[in-house]
Formats: sequence, structure tokens, C-alpha cells
Amino acid sequence: MRKMIALLVLVGLGAWGADRLGLITIPFPGRDSAQEQDRPRLFGGRRAQKSEVVPVLTATLTRQDVPVTIDAVGTVQALNTVVVRAQVDGRLMELTFRDGQDVKKGDVLARIDPRTYQALYDQVVAKKAQDESQLENARIDLDRYTRLAVGNFGSRQQADTQKATVAQLEALVRLDQAAIDNAKAILDYTTITAPIDGRTGLRAIDAGNIVHAADAAGIVTLTQVRPVAAVFSLPQQYLRAVVAGQLRGRLKVQAMEADNATVIQTGEVEVIDNQVDITTGTVRVKAIFANADLALWPGQFINVRVFVDVLRQALVAPAGAVQRGPKGAFVYVLTPESKAAMKSVAVGRQDENIAVIQSGVEDGATVITTGFGQLTDGSAVRPQAQTPTLAQPDAPTPEARPRGGQGQGRRAEGQARPQPQGGAAAVTR
Repeated sequence: MRKMIALLVLVGLGAWGADRLGLITIPFPGRDSAQEQDRPRLFGGRRAQKSEVVPVLTATLTRQDVPVTIDAVGTVQALNTVVVRAQVDGRLMELTFRDGQDVKKGDVLARIDPRTYQALYDQVVAKKAQDESQLENARIDLDRYTRLAVGNFGSRQQADTQKATVAQLEALVRLDQAAIDNAKAILDYTTITAPIDGRTGLRAIDAGNIVHAADAAGIVTLTQVRPVAAVFSLPQQYLRAVVAGQLRGRLKVQAMEADNATVIQTGEVEVIDNQVDITTGTVRVKAIFANADLALWPGQFINVRVFVDVLRQALVAPAGAVQRGPKGAFVYVLTPESKAAMKSVAVGRQDENIAVIQSGVEDGATVITTGFGQLTDGSAVRPQAQTPTLAQPDAPTPEARPRGGQGQGRRAEGQARPQPQGGAAAVTR
């Protein structure tokens, strides 16, 4: 009897274990058939789970003009900087400007006591008047001696001597005039004027002090901030693209905020340095900005974006739609059956917003932009909404500047985000 009970217990435990392992199904009372279908099975006895539909966002591929840009970090520099210094020694009588004042070329900035230099000027003027009087008398004597020599009533030698005396006095008068010009220039140095249009800084000296021409600090520093320049360095691999764009027309440059999205001002490339720095492999470029609103300040660090070319009617997708795997870049395309189809693509230029698709998908295709953690090739999806394809900023219209038949430059070669070189944070879009 005990053996029979033990045998029944073993059979029951075995059946229960087989049910738990999914090898058999025992219709226990109260078991829901729907739950039974979803219950996981082991050792090959797992039943097929219901396929899940993945909610996703989508975007439609569009064609648009994509500007080719190069990003760098630059420094704002005053177009001209002048340290205003005294050119003569003396007491500084007055300063006619305020710190930070905008001045025009020729405006009076300061005055130095002119009395000493006025006296020197008056001396040389009087000396010239004296020498001119002697010259006039010598010319009268020369005329008299010449007429006497012609009629043999006087010595010819005396006439020649008098002629030489007149020449000496004429040279002395010219010397006096040169001394007057020099004294006048020194006297004018006592009135200090602005040599350029610009903005004054903090004055280095106050009125009442004695100033010297050898003072290193000067009186004030004058900087030209309208317009203003920005100098930045580009890696040498971009030099060919920049030069080609410069040959097609004046290259537009945008000064950007630290977020690299807000445009401060738009300017133009003024000059490309005539050599590459062999220590860093970079070339210096200067751009000019009008700076009418004084948004740029000398010494300021800014992000710079140079527009070197435009890709006309390129096929564009949101950057988030492009994924990368062992075989390269791919996208999930939404099929008419609401399924995700994996497509390998060739990507040209890409930034944080868009990617240029060169091949792999058709124009107007709808790609998936979210839910990649749950997607596989052939997964069922449920589109929730359309993701807008963020357009590139419009490239400023270049100003045509033909140069000897070189109207067509070479387009910049496509490169994925390069590593900064030589201190320049350069990114090609």
C-alpha cells in the first residue's frame, strides 16, 4: 500500500514538473486559456508569443539645398588699434573726450601747454623776416653793380661777388622757411587729434600731469570697432575648398553664439593668409563684420561658420533616422504594410540636425526616427506622428566676383566630422 502511494506521488510530481516545463499541459480547474497561450514555455515547448506593434515617429525624405560649411573658433580683433601718445613734452592742459566715447578722425582729444612751442615758432618767423630784408637789399646792390660793370664804370668782380651774396641769402631764407615748417609742426603737436574713427578706452593719464613723448602708456587707446575683424584658423585640408569658394565669390561668414545655433552677425572673408603654419598645420583667415550694433567686441571668442559651397537639391533626412551597424549606416523605411524595412544607405554630410543621403533609399520615402531599441527588420510599427526635417540655415547669397575666367571652383570634398587640428574646432557639414 505504501509503495502504491509513493508511486502515485512520484507520478503527480512528474506531471506537475512536465507542465511547468511546458512539455505537457494539464487543464487545472480555473486556468484561463488566454493566459495559457501567453505562458512562457521552456526546452522547445515555448509557444509563440503575440507579436508587439512598436509605436514610432517617422519623417519623409525631402530635397533641399544644403550649404557646405566649415566651423571654427575665432577671436574678434579691432580693425585698427592706435595708442594715442604725446609727440612733445609738456603739461597736459585738458582732455576733451570721455572714456568709451565714439570719436571721428580729426576730433580733438587733448591739448598740451603750447606757450614754449609758440615762442620757438615766433623766433623762426622773425628770423626769416630779417633774412628776407637782407636779401632784398642784396638784390638792389646786385642790380646796381651789374649795370656799372656793363658800362665799364665798375668792377665785374664786384658784380659777381654780389651775385654770390644774393644766392647765399636766398638759401638762408629757404632754410628759415624750413625752420618755420618744423616749428609749426611741433606747435601743432600740442593739439592731439584722433587719427582714426573709433572708440576710446580708459584714459591712462589725467589733465594737469606732465606728459613726455617717450611715455609707453600714452594718453588713451583708440580702437576701430565699426567694422570689426575676426581671425580664426582652419585645418589645411580645408584650404582647397576655401580657396575655391573664394574664387567663385566673396565667402560669407557667420559669427555664432556659444550654442553654435544663434547667429550674431554675418560678414565676409577678407583675406586668407599666404602660408600654412608648419607647426600646427593650420592657415589663418580674417573675416570682416559691419558690427553696426556693437555685438562683437575686440578680444571676444566666437564660433565662426564659413559657407564654402551649396549642395543643390540634396536628399535630406533627419540625423536621428540614420543608424550605424557592423555593415555601415542604415535606416528603417516604413513600408505600406506598416512594417520597418532595414535599408543600407550611403551618407554624405551630416550634422546634429540633418543627414544627406547619397544612395540606398528612394526620394520621398518615409523613414523611422525613434524606437530603434525595439525594431528589427520586418517589425510591425504604428506611426504616431511626422518628425519635421530640420532645414539647414540658408546660405548667404554670395557676391559675384569673377576672376580671370576662374568662375568655377572645386567643390569641397565630403568628409564626416573631422577631429579639430591646431586648436581649431572645425566641422564640415
